Amino acid sequence: MNIQLDTQTHKKTAILESTLLLIKEHGFHGTPMSQIAKNAGVAAGTIYHYFESKDELIRELYIYVKDKLADEILKTDDAGRPYRDRFLDFWVNQCSFFIEYPAILYFLEQYINSPYAKRFAGSESKQFNTKVKPFVAYGIENGLIRKMDYELLGPIVHGSIVAAAKFHLSGHHAFTTDRLYGMAEVIWDGIKEQESKK
Repeated sequence: MNIQLDTQTHKKTAILESTLLLIKEHGFHGTPMSQIAKNAGVAAGTIYHYFESKDELIRELYIYVKDKLADEILKTDDAGRPYRDRFLDFWVNQCSFFIEYPAILYFLEQYINSPYAKRFAGSESKQFNTKVKPFVAYGIENGLIRKMDYELLGPIVHGSIVAAAKFHLSGHHAFTTDRLYGMAEVIWDGIKEQESKK
């Protein structure tokens, strides 16, 4: 085991997690590098050993949280089960993840609506591209989901997940797992290929 490598990985993760929490509280502009370093328990100069600039840190944080999200979304996936059931898990796992980790939800919301999304348009999580997008594409290509562009389907599914998570986090209603599955079924009924019983 390379102890030095483990220490470096730990420091980088601490910086990313520190940034995530501070951005939730203060936004992008209200989170200086000095505060990130202090909150992560590293020297101010150390942060630049891992990230050339704050912009680079934000870009890597985006990929970091999308990797975590991709792992969580399909953590229970089993290709041998009916696609409908897999989709319900896909929806509920993502919503539950956002409820458990609101800092990630709020970071992604801020990122998508900021200049960073355009500036780093080519930066995306490999995990997301190799796991999540193919899962959705499979449903469309095999006639299980209505034929539509992925970029149109995404806001329908993702938007419902975000809205449900925010509603829960706001304290308006504490959704149980059963209620989340009930909402996921409504979304499935809206996007499934109508002739499909699978």
